[in-house]
Amino acid sequence: MKICIVAEGCYPYVVGGVSGWVHSMIKAFPEHEFIILSIVADRTQSSKFAYELPENVIQVYEAYLNDLDWGKKMKEGSRTHLNSRYYRALRSVVLNEKPEWKIVFELFENNDFSIDDLLMGADFLHIVQECYDKSYSQINFSDFLWTMRSIYLPLFLVLKTPIPKADLYHCVATGYAGVLGSKAKAMYDCGLLISEHGIYAREREEELIKATWVAGIYKDIWIGQFRKMAVLAYEKADAVTSLFWHAKELQIELGCPEEKIQVVANGIDKSRFANIPGPTEEDKKFVNIGAVLRVTPIKDVKTMIRAFSFAKKVNPKLKLWIMGPTDEDEQYAKECFNLVDIMQIEDVVFTGRINVTEYLGRMDFTLLTSISEGQPLTIIEGYAAKKPCIATDVGNCRGLIYGEDGDTLGDAGIVTHVMNTVELSDAMVKMGGDLELCRKMGEVGYQRMLDKYQLDKMQKTFSDIYDRIEEIVTRKKGGFLANGGNRRKAKPNI
Repeated sequence: MKICIVAEGCYPYVVGGVSGWVHSMIKAFPEHEFIILSIVADRTQSSKFAYELPENVIQVYEAYLNDLDWGKKMKEGSRTHLNSRYYRALRSVVLNEKPEWKIVFELFENNDFSIDDLLMGADFLHIVQECYDKSYSQINFSDFLWTMRSIYLPLFLVLKTPIPKADLYHCVATGYAGVLGSKAKAMYDCGLLISEHGIYAREREEELIKATWVAGIYKDIWIGQFRKMAVLAYEKADAVTSLFWHAKELQIELGCPEEKIQVVANGIDKSRFANIPGPTEEDKKFVNIGAVLRVTPIKDVKTMIRAFSFAKKVNPKLKLWIMGPTDEDEQYAKECFNLVDIMQIEDVVFTGRINVTEYLGRMDFTLLTSISEGQPLTIIEGYAAKKPCIATDVGNCRGLIYGEDGDTLGDAGIVTHVMNTVELSDAMVKMGGDLELCRKMGEVGYQRMLDKYQLDKMQKTFSDIYDRIEEIVTRKKGGFLANGGNRRKAKPNI
């Protein structure tokens, strides 16, 4: 079977997290061919892969949220004009009145036009005017119009993206990835699977609430757009997966039919951590805290550094290892480096990109201070090395650390509130001052990993889902897959 992975802002350009999950999924299914359709900001990111692609990846395509307008422009003074069928469909999507997405997909697939001409033309203006009169007449129309253009520009660019043909589209989020997967299903009558790590629409909502670049009712308009795209993906999907039960509840709240959802926990290959190196003689002079992460604002490294500085004053033996790439947000990373210098904190090490198996065995416990997560693989990998974790109460961190669904194993670390320097510091002091407690918690984490979070269990579940969707698609196509018999190997290309 030929499977197209549709991802946004991650694989194969960023390491760890969702990217690591995608990479392990592709490697776990060597019997299938994979195409990558990756949504990135713009062409400056093109081909800058952070992963060596597995052999069963046969092609890589890119979609851009910000790009040149490649469509055919009208003569000067003219704008793209839609026929009545396309106009009604676009209107239904903008006003969110029984959206006729299939016709909108057809509009962007079968017609060569300038997106700029469409956004600046009379048709889009009239649709936006109707939307404004119906729901937003209390605000300035000019601001509203330009907001709507900024909302629909990336969506239209994605809709114009050529989609490679496959038997199954596996979208690693709703959002723009879900739109592309839904368009592919409409075009090719293929299978569609949505797998959410964080709940995309809810994460965008949280970001928008905190954002300073958009204010007031415009936050609600943007939030509504992401919810609209989520509903589309949920509606068109043959199956939807989430990582844990609360995430499933959020999907249902956002409009996903409960019968489509299956909870599939993350899994790791425990054999990778079977013979990892332990602490060196130098390491034994310290209590080593390992934070495996990308140095970005969402990981809240600054709060981690401040909390460590307070804990270090109580227990001078503490040493913090911040392990992961610093080039994703270089300005933020520089601010973190400067914070360590300004506060004159000793024993903070930024390792840069690492192989976690070379470091985890040397740690006494791990640390995660994120303000948003799904089900962090870094915690589970720490468990494979028998290392407990201090983590903020986001995503499934509480379930991973304290157990859920009848798990009575006990605590595998400590959960703190988000951005709470005192709680984080106290937790570091507690665990750093009782290494026997760390050892016991590490054993609990290891057993929890064995029971629930192994790669072969995850692989078996997704294999069953793939087979089920393949059967559905095969029946639709009269007993055969359009691409399933085309087994060829090729180097990935753009």
